[in-house]
Amino acid sequence: MTVQFNHTIIRARDQEASARFLTEILGLPDATRFGPFQVVKVENDVNLDFYETDGEIASQQYAFLITESEFDEIFARIRERRIDYWADPGQSRPGEINHRDGGRGLYFEDLNGHLLEILTRPYGSGD
Repeated sequence: MTVQFNHTIIRARDQEASARFLTEILGLPDATRFGPFQVVKVENDVNLDFYETDGEIASQQYAFLITESEFDEIFARIRERRIDYWADPGQSRPGEINHRDGGRGLYFEDLNGHLLEILTRPYGSGD
């Protein structure tokens, strides 16, 4: 049996602004419209479907595995926009990056308070 993750729905106050924030920070192609969603496609054929709501938005965490060079590019955009970032998901180490598994990673919030993580090595892959 082959099971693949296909998509998830991300609730947002302004789906277009939220999708644009993600695509600009991560350097992804522009979002496209599909029904009531703004869809951001990532490299492994997973879609992030932004859905606009006036209701409560519970913060979720979304992690993105990237290369070392992509980390440098994304980190530069985060600093350029003066976006707060942390080395840990508990947000107790502000302005730091982590070096888990011999790579680099950090956490930052999107426009709706979702916690976004970028990491260059999958958990458990290092020494």
